[in-house]
Amino acid sequence: MNVGYYRLVGYWWPMQSNKVTHSFKPGSKFENAVDLYNFDRELRLLVFGVIERIEIGFRARLNYHICSEASPWWFEDASIFKNPTRHQNTLDSIDNELSRSREPFILGHFKKYHQDSRRPPAWKTIEIASFGNVSKLYTNLSPKIQSKDIVAKELGTVNHTYLPSWLQSFSQIRNICAHHGRLWNKNLPGQPKILPQPPYCWIKNLPTGKEKHFLYLQLCCMKYLLNIISPGNHFTSKLLDLLLKYPSVDPIAMGIKPNWKDEPLWVANRV
Repeated sequence: MNVGYYRLVGYWWPMQSNKVTHSFKPGSKFENAVDLYNFDRELRLLVFGVIERIEIGFRARLNYHICSEASPWWFEDASIFKNPTRHQNTLDSIDNELSRSREPFILGHFKKYHQDSRRPPAWKTIEIASFGNVSKLYTNLSPKIQSKDIVAKELGTVNHTYLPSWLQSFSQIRNICAHHGRLWNKNLPGQPKILPQPPYCWIKNLPTGKEKHFLYLQLCCMKYLLNIISPGNHFTSKLLDLLLKYPSVDPIAMGIKPNWKDEPLWVANRV
């Protein structure tokens, strides 16, 4: 098997009855740890693809609205951001991304407009900026920028109060997926703010306490946005098929409720 010891250890850790002596519970099998690993690998691929669609939809809306309200170089304008230091730090990170980019439209821009001290306009720069940096730009935008609320409303999160925490959580999960980290049985650092009265289909059985740090809440937030960005998506059926493929995997370890598939959120746009 081409998988290292410390990549698998997180999957057999719950099977141990004694974490000091590394004694395993009766009935524990190595095959179960391998199944968990394979399940988690396929889960990461599924989640990564969902986040990609959300990310692209968010970028398009953000650019369209703020370019119209402010300017094509809105991301450079310190006057429309709340925290100047955070804004400059984000720009410095974006500059690194621009310098590393080998996208023809970026290289062509610098060649053609080499006398222009500005960065490429938003429809170019924001396309190559990381999801984390784009999320930071949005979060740091001043509330006086109407587009901040417009984007949030279009995505069903009412206003800019809630969307930043969702984007931050997605960005963290995206990084875990990109670096082949574990999602199953993971206590995630981010926690999306829960909408009190979502305008679209949501869940009735809300996570509470520690459950808010499990993957299920983030999966629900992803499904909520995906239903808006990509109506008729296959997220519900793909997640259900994955759980059925690996019956030994405990969904509760991810915070997934027993009747999750019957929730209005997961029934909506089900294909």
